[in-house]
Amino acid sequence: MNESPGVVDLLGVLAYAELSAFARMTEDAASLAPSLADQAALSELAVAEYAHFRLLHDRLTELGADPERAMSPFVEALDAWHTQTAPADWLQALVKAYVGVGIALDFYREAASHLEPSIAKLVDEVLVDEGRSEFVVERVRAGVAADPALSGRLALWARRLVGEALSQGQQVAAARPELALLVVGSAAEDQTQISRLFAKLTEEHGKRMAALGL
Repeated sequence: MNESPGVVDLLGVLAYAELSAFARMTEDAASLAPSLADQAALSELAVAEYAHFRLLHDRLTELGADPERAMSPFVEALDAWHTQTAPADWLQALVKAYVGVGIALDFYREAASHLEPSIAKLVDEVLVDEGRSEFVVERVRAGVAADPALSGRLALWARRLVGEALSQGQQVAAARPELALLVVGSAAEDQTQISRLFAKLTEEHGKRMAALGL
């Protein structure tokens, strides 16, 4: 295997992120969806997440890595994040799928931009939106229109999601320094570059919140 440990770490954390997202979306669709149409729509997104997991699993195998071993360092942190951010209702579940997961995937997308083209292309493929934005935005906006008091509560929920996601990211970076180096690339000591990264993440988060009307 010629790939650096950071590449295997990136594909490993993405693989487990997709697998756990599939499991959580399936659970939320069954337990929180207010209608069969909503249950079907979220289940379709879950199936897409599982297909992404399979792509990553297969690429890890092609690279000569053990997919289970590549994922295992990230299980505790990702499971803890899901446990700490278990949604209480349908709209919280949708905001989590869009805002909470979104900022984490922005980190991974930034890391992939420093990799060789075939790996970067694979990461772009598995991070594709798959209609998540349209599905979530439509339903959250409708919910807030029906009950404007939800806006403040969901905005607080989104802030909590981001805070927990950043905390989880710090834990992963501390445990897997090769992965952390991918995120900031060769400019690891360049504070300006790091500041730009966080500014970019904040900007993308702001766009998601604006799209939701929060």
